[in-house]
Amino acid sequence: MASKLMRGLIYLAAAVTFGSLFYVVGFILIKGIPYLNMEMFAWNYTTDNVSLMPSLITTFIVVGMTLLIATPIGVFTGFYLVEYAKKGNKFVEIIRIATDTLAAVPSIVYGLFGMLFFVTFLGFQYSVLAGVLTSVIMVLPLIIRSTEEALLAVNDSLREASFALGAGKLRTISKVILPVSMPGILSGVILASGRVVGETAALLYTLGSSTNLPDSLFSSGRTLALHMYVLSSEGTHVNESYATGVVLIVFVLVINGLSTFLSNRLTKGTR
Repeated sequence: MASKLMRGLIYLAAAVTFGSLFYVVGFILIKGIPYLNMEMFAWNYTTDNVSLMPSLITTFIVVGMTLLIATPIGVFTGFYLVEYAKKGNKFVEIIRIATDTLAAVPSIVYGLFGMLFFVTFLGFQYSVLAGVLTSVIMVLPLIIRSTEEALLAVNDSLREASFALGAGKLRTISKVILPVSMPGILSGVILASGRVVGETAALLYTLGSSTNLPDSLFSSGRTLALHMYVLSSEGTHVNESYATGVVLIVFVLVINGLSTFLSNRLTKGTR
């Protein structure tokens, strides 16, 4: 009886979760697809075409630069915490607590910090650089924790077997541990990229909301999520904001597809 009740609750939770997801995605697709047109993909933004192309390119730039900076820092930190730091080290425990705490901080707090530090104190103004650095701080805890969990999931017998065969620490990490943990690490990077793509609050305070394509790191711009938010809040292009939401969903699916393909290629032969 108890097992049937538990199974029913599990099915109910799964139905609520997937039902909510399908409802939200379906609602945006139904409302947005009819308003997709070629003018929305014009190179320059005007009040007539409300083109999303500058925002689409800015999103690529912000996500790419954020991952380029945050991924090596986060992954190397995760390797240090698991492979090099001593077990029971108090300093490591403090880092883990700080990482968990920072991962739960709302994005608007990161936005306010980025505005005060990067935009005002360092004088970067509302720019791509300020937005990227704020995004890096925001996704670092996520990448560190996912890397840690992926490394902790690797069976210690693999490490012991490698050492027994005479391999050094670095060779064991690069040839044995890294290939096995790669899917988990990439999952964290995918989640981090998704958070940057969908972010509005942190970037609104640091990246700005210029409709032009940024011509340097110190130029303002807007990502697709910001573009959708601004169009919706203005109240005059609500239908176009739904259409932007459709492009945003496709954008996220493409990133996830590419990441999965890359993960499969990198781990080919290790499974």
